[in-house]
Amino acid sequence: MEKLTNKLNKLLIERAELEAGLFDRLYKSILQEAIQGRLVPQIESEGTAEELLEEIRTEKKRLVKEGKLKKSAIANESRIFRGDDNKYYEQIGSNTKEISEEIPFDIPISWRWCRIEAIFHINPKNEAEDDTEAAFVPMEAVKPGYGSGFTFQLTKWKSIKRGYTHFADGDIAFAKITPCFQNRKSVIFHNLPSGIGAGTTELKVLRPLSNRISSEYVLAFLQSPYFIDEATFKGTANQQRIINGYVENRLFPLPPIEEQRRIAHRLQELLELTL
Repeated sequence: MEKLTNKLNKLLIERAELEAGLFDRLYKSILQEAIQGRLVPQIESEGTAEELLEEIRTEKKRLVKEGKLKKSAIANESRIFRGDDNKYYEQIGSNTKEISEEIPFDIPISWRWCRIEAIFHINPKNEAEDDTEAAFVPMEAVKPGYGSGFTFQLTKWKSIKRGYTHFADGDIAFAKITPCFQNRKSVIFHNLPSGIGAGTTELKVLRPLSNRISSEYVLAFLQSPYFIDEATFKGTANQQRIINGYVENRLFPLPPIEEQRRIAHRLQELLELTL
């Protein structure tokens, strides 16, 4: 009887592992379809992502004026466009070069390619009084897998404002160290005490430069095979981190905001169906 029970338990474990593997392959495929503009239809009345990029450029000028961004964020700003010859070009300052070979896949005509550093504030800093209540998030408090989940420890800002990575409500973060990176430890921060927090230095934080960038769409991008599978690492065998510049220079497929929201909604529906 004991042998039969052990055999049954083994079969149940194997079945669960098989189902988990099938789900993983399926959802990876869905995420890739999503960031290539194949998950939901394009709607002409929603406009193009070019309007969103213009809004972000205006916001960057304001932040530079207020001293919250370096002047280089404007002077060295990347602008990617498609020429009359149907090739892709990137303009940085007065220099323009063809980058067609860098473009990883086709996107809808209403979408735009841009560098991550052009539309996000990367690893921003918070400012708060020392006695402000805040959240502390160690790596083990960030849920692996798909979707977003985290827990936090309540503390005072003075105890975590130095030596940790800062974040705030609405920021998107992901683990930059193996194997947490491959395990898709990534999160959208929300409902933080006082709206702020800090945590492990192994997190990379993205703060959208516009409220018309969907955090849920960004999370889908960060969990997609395009972002995860093509990363390059540096370090020892047991502690490797994504190389400097990988995130900043990664090409980001940007849809209009309403399409971003429709993509995020559809992904949530599909995730709930497969769980």
